[in-house]
Amino acid sequence: MVENSTSSGQLGFGFVDEAPVESWTPDPDEVREDAQAILASARAVTAGNLWDTRTYRYNKVVFPQMTRWLPDDERDQLCFEFFRELERIEHLMAA
Repeated sequence: MVENSTSSGQLGFGFVDEAPVESWTPDPDEVREDAQAILASARAVTAGNLWDTRTYRYNKVVFPQMTRWLPDDERDQLCFEFFRELERIEHLMAA
């Protein structure tokens, strides 16, 4: 069998025909809204209403990454407030 050199894709995967992916950046207003919701959730944590370990770890990782899309001063303030709440939550979880 002879290979057709004019085939549309390398090794038959069809990558040549795929449209290039356009870059996407999140809407800062949506990021701000999501960050404020997580911060409000952290503030609502009490000894009787703790986050489970999975929620705690998830929010600890995601929150700072999410706020990277905000202006630096706003990001820094939100992260400061969030990590202050995390310290409080850690004390509650340890008790």
